Amino acid sequence: MSESEPGRAEKASRSEKARRTLVMWDIDRTLLHGGGVTARAWKAAFAELTGLEWRETPQFGGRTDLDICAEVFRVHGVTDHTAESFFDLYLRRIEHDRHLFAEQGALMPGVREVLSRLAADPRIVQTLVTGNLAPVARAKVEAFGLHDVFDEEIGGYGGDHAVRATLVRRSLERAHDKYAEPFRAVVVGDTVNDVAAALANDVAVVGVATGSTTAAELHHAGAQAVLPDLSDVDHAVRTIVG
Repeated sequence: MSESEPGRAEKASRSEKARRTLVMWDIDRTLLHGGGVTARAWKAAFAELTGLEWRETPQFGGRTDLDICAEVFRVHGVTDHTAESFFDLYLRRIEHDRHLFAEQGALMPGVREVLSRLAADPRIVQTLVTGNLAPVARAKVEAFGLHDVFDEEIGGYGGDHAVRATLVRRSLERAHDKYAEPFRAVVVGDTVNDVAAALANDVAVVGVATGSTTAAELHHAGAQAVLPDLSDVDHAVRTIVG
């Protein structure tokens, strides 16, 4: 006897509920602000590499480090150096100054509580999808004692690709390779680039209006839900888990 439509729907519903959730966190202005440490490291590394005066600071929010580096080189007319040579110097600066993230930066409201609540749920895996290079991402979350919350192996980072949407795809691929199971995935970020990257991969997205992008702009970009911040921990967790 063939299974009825209600029976199939019930099975599909149970299967959907059984899937674990992969939460992909942006870092800057979503989880924390770094007190300008990375911007200063960019300028210092650039001057050391090129000997040129820094003339113009690009928009960093929601972009990858590879993308930003290409713009910085173009604006300053740099053609005789590579992104790899710049990043070598930049990462040395970050390593030297990593203690300043905690001293000059801060967590955004409710972040520690929301991360802890999600980490206590075995149905949830948390990782980072960020425009930062992987060592910089780790330095930032480690400065605030958050590194144990994330499975960093399956994250997407700014050295993986210049295009933000590709970072989401790489994270999905890494999660599948490591866990060999389907996930319901959700991106949490504060910029329209975070939203666009999620939607390009058919991933749910929760906007957090703790950066320079307004709640209205995040809604307009296509975020399924937008939070003013994460200070209402219960509501934030319900929204992210979906």
